[in-house]
Amino acid sequence: MGGLSPIFPNPVSPNGQGIYTTYEGISVVAIIVFLGVEAALLWVVLRYRRTVQPPGYVPPQVHGHTGLEIGWTLAPLAIVLFIAGYSFVELQRDFQPISNEQMLVVVSGHQFGWNYDYGNGVIVHQEGSLNSEVTPFVVPTHTLVKLQFRGTDVIHSWWVPAISGKTDAVPGYDNFSWLKIDQPGKWRGECAELCGVGHASMQIIVQAMDQSDFDAWMAKQKAAPK
Repeated sequence: MGGLSPIFPNPVSPNGQGIYTTYEGISVVAIIVFLGVEAALLWVVLRYRRTVQPPGYVPPQVHGHTGLEIGWTLAPLAIVLFIAGYSFVELQRDFQPISNEQMLVVVSGHQFGWNYDYGNGVIVHQEGSLNSEVTPFVVPTHTLVKLQFRGTDVIHSWWVPAISGKTDAVPGYDNFSWLKIDQPGKWRGECAELCGVGHASMQIIVQAMDQSDFDAWMAKQKAAPK
């Protein structure tokens, strides 16, 4: 199922893998519940259909069955609490600020694009477009990159499914995420928060390079006229 990109892209960062594994776990529970409910419904429909019952037949009544009512109340509650706890632990792990990062990049969302500030004078401007590929946000492989998100006008949401979950870029409030990609390549995403008429153009491209290629790219960015 992980290969059905872009619906289920293969995760390339540990936090993306964690979110994907959580999705798989919840999906298994949801499918079991769905099949159980549908099987019970089908059994009742077939077992008590009018064509096989005598005239005036009334099915067995279970009103006021205390054990049954407690069971069908506690079972869904236990399932929902398990999913909530499991998801909360995973999301806390994936979205809390980290302190052992090897690189910090400040990601600013605006109408309609993204700026990536590497903190050394280099800023990548990823302006939205519907007609061409946007400028990629470049990171080195095998590097823990802390992402600090800000909004400069309205709320935006940075989302690259293969890398991480959705992270809002909010004016006046910083959110955090991180990534660590161990293979070169490009991965696509988009703004996941309706932010105005140009929302659809807010593409995201993340490109991971080997360290030597990244160093050469960074040197070229520093040498480029501002």
